[in-house]
Amino acid sequence: MSVAENITRIRERIRDDFGAQPVKLIAVTKYAQLSQIEEAFRTGVTEFGENRVQNALSKMETLEAKLPDARWHFIGHLQTNKVKQVVGRFALIQSVDSLRLAQEISKSASQKEIIQSVLLQVKVLPDPSKSGFTPEELRRDFATIISLANIECHGLMTITPLSANTDDRHFCFNGLRDLRDELIAVHGTKLPELSMGMSDDWQDAVQCGATMVRIGSAIFQQ
Repeated sequence: MSVAENITRIRERIRDDFGAQPVKLIAVTKYAQLSQIEEAFRTGVTEFGENRVQNALSKMETLEAKLPDARWHFIGHLQTNKVKQVVGRFALIQSVDSLRLAQEISKSASQKEIIQSVLLQVKVLPDPSKSGFTPEELRRDFATIISLANIECHGLMTITPLSANTDDRHFCFNGLRDLRDELIAVHGTKLPELSMGMSDDWQDAVQCGATMVRIGSAIFQQ
């Protein structure tokens, strides 16, 4: 199927299976051709995600005139030495995985006199292949993070382990939602976004309350 057909199928599944639940489709362009990204934009997709800084900046520059209303999300592991390249260029940094990184983002945003929107990446289940706060670390550091002057935390993000089965996925997604609700109750803050679910597990994620799904291969692989 074409990119447009894949997007239509995903939107129909969201509408038919989950009704009025608001879910933002983040089209992950890591392996997408420029023409495919343009096709996705023509179907009404305006939110795009990228894992690698240089690839993202190159695509953003090349497509700027053709995707005038696009919002780009950085969703990959962000090294502190690349923070300056990312802050202010992305509408949302989804992968803030440590207090140190949050502090560096806030520092860079302060220097640019902006507020950078972020999500905090959480490892609900242990996974040595991925970065992120453990729930215990986030409970410990959350007050410090939301006190940083030049970032605005909009919610949480997670990636399930590659070996996860359906039960594991639901444990991760429900655990992230429950942690979000706990942080709201304890700190009196707003955390509207739950970014969880990718091409293989997005339907489980939406069932558990995802507000954003990050889908790449299910859109762009034909």
